Amino acid sequence: MSGRLVLVATPIGHLGDITARALEALRQADAVYAEDTRHTLKLFRHYGIERPLFSCHEHNEAARAPEVVARVRAGETVALVSDAGTPAVSDPGRRIVAAVVEAGLPVTICPGPSAALAALAVSGFPPVPFAFLGFPPRKAAERQALLRAWRERGATLVLFESPLRLAGLFEDVAAVFGGDHPVVVARELTKVHEEILRGAAAELSARFRAAPARGECTVVVAPATVGASAGRRLGEREPAQAAARAWKAELACRLGRGEPPAQAAAEVARAFGLRRADVYREAVRLRKSSPEKR
Repeated sequence: MSGRLVLVATPIGHLGDITARALEALRQADAVYAEDTRHTLKLFRHYGIERPLFSCHEHNEAARAPEVVARVRAGETVALVSDAGTPAVSDPGRRIVAAVVEAGLPVTICPGPSAALAALAVSGFPPVPFAFLGFPPRKAAERQALLRAWRERGATLVLFESPLRLAGLFEDVAAVFGGDHPVVVARELTKVHEEILRGAAAELSARFRAAPARGECTVVVAPATVGASAGRRLGEREPAQAAARAWKAELACRLGRGEPPAQAAAEVARAFGLRRADVYREAVRLRKSSPEKR
């Protein structure tokens, strides 16, 4: 009897989003390797599955690979799952797959949920071509370099990002694509608090700086060929006006915290890709109109 490795996509939130074939594959597997066995055990209990569970995460995947190869070569069916979505896509599993393929053994898949594809579909942006960039670099300069490289290719961009870094990411999108460039945040997809936020990069940057998001977030950036009018087609407010409100609100917030007008203007201009002189002029106007200055 020949063995095989089966990649099994699992729900990204709602436990009902799993296929009958995926459940059958898990029930019939000789062993299941999971990113977090505690997380997968909840899925097993929900569907009454009892199979041997082994951990396979970023810290032990390389060591697990020969073990999985040996099991498959011995004729076992091994299932591989991540905490959510499709394994080996921004989740552990790639090394396992590569090792089994290199050994000349069968690899198959039970396709299913994917946060990246779900966010792309709901964005309303052109789906072809698109590029999935995973988690972007943490440093602003590196993020901007990545965005500039893909901007020239005219693709819709899909990224994963920590909710605490969304404001910085959208600052960089504004710097590279323009403050009024359309973006979408798909937050907590398929979960109770699912939220789809649409708007201009500068607008959402200010929003998340003022009130950081929570939960898992997938970001979709419209291609450079899609102008600000995309926001209007999606039923949003005028992006240029929204962007202006966003940077003026940020400027007022900084001035209210006591930042000198020159410093506040410089930071806002950098974050939103604006001329420093224009922002400084608004800072002076706000200071003159402030009740404290009367």
